Amino acid sequence: MRLLACAFIVAAFAQSTSEPINDRPNPYQAIENYFKLPAGRTWGSTSAVDVDKDGRSIWVGERCGVNSCADPADGKMSPLDPVLKFDASGKLVKSFGAGMIAFAHGIHVDKDGNVWVTDANDNRPRPARGAAPGAPAPPAPAKLVGHQVIKFSPEGKVLMTIGKAGVAGNPPEALTEPNDVVTAPNGDIFVAEGHSGQNANAAPDTVARISKFTKDGKFIKSWGKLGSAPGEFRTPHSLAFDSRGRLFVADRGNVRLQIFDQDGKFLQETKAFSRLSGIFIDKNDTLYGADSESSPTSHPGNWKRGIRIGSAKDLTITYLIPDPKNPDPAKTTAGTSAAEGVAVDAAGNVYGAEVGPKQVVKYVKRTGTQ
Repeated sequence: MRLLACAFIVAAFAQSTSEPINDRPNPYQAIENYFKLPAGRTWGSTSAVDVDKDGRSIWVGERCGVNSCADPADGKMSPLDPVLKFDASGKLVKSFGAGMIAFAHGIHVDKDGNVWVTDANDNRPRPARGAAPGAPAPPAPAKLVGHQVIKFSPEGKVLMTIGKAGVAGNPPEALTEPNDVVTAPNGDIFVAEGHSGQNANAAPDTVARISKFTKDGKFIKSWGKLGSAPGEFRTPHSLAFDSRGRLFVADRGNVRLQIFDQDGKFLQETKAFSRLSGIFIDKNDTLYGADSESSPTSHPGNWKRGIRIGSAKDLTITYLIPDPKNPDPAKTTAGTSAAEGVAVDAAGNVYGAEVGPKQVVKYVKRTGTQ
């Protein structure tokens, strides 16, 4: 099923025994429209944001002004570049990737400054809405893209691909709906696969796993399956490492954060950060968790959407940047708002990438706050 949005509503398996953490202070103020696109270009959906090796510039994976760089009718790819680099002033200084990425979903800048992007769908056309049941899909385009992890140099040269372009499948040959990618200090590559598991009607064989590769792209192992037990997933949506090398997984459909060692051994979980879509851990082990989807149907308990900021060490929460568009969680409707992807620069400024509102917002500390 095509990912028409990075937001699905799940009630059957989104229960949480945690009390809502909605009362933390917010020392940040938002700066909207900080990033400047070229004249005539508008923001599309974004969930992919990370910080450049310089600690100041910002990389964004953007979906070509809408929610996919592929036309759903014929699979034709947009001529726009989906990978964008902005300097510290918000000026666009580099872009690339046109025709190569259908659905930019996750982005990771490694220690060498290379830019990794996950393409969580493909450009195969689908039957139009309202088409008769069983109606055949239009023919596939000559060039297929999607279901891949692509490693780019900072200049946009393709250095590596993982997965078979436009084909969903299993490692080592293929990937299925790769949500995010991160590299360990030794260069090992970790990919979170499977976006459809958070659907209430997901089939038992729906992909929900973490796959591990060597720094050269050689497949090592996968772990996880659809489910809610420790080590199982319902859409592993985002990945991050802490200073101890533990792998944090935003298990969005299960409304929890799971922690593993690098061999896939389950270590711990918490539901304190709510329905996580994006996670970022800085060098001080401060954990930033973006919740763009909590609502009375997707996460009962009246949790506020927003970015919760706390500790990767003890999993406590100190701050909450609330979603201004949904101030009353009891009245929040389905869909997505607030940040889905999150990143933090060397100065402590927070960046929220939004799928629904289609923008990237910069958050800075208010004068007088620490």
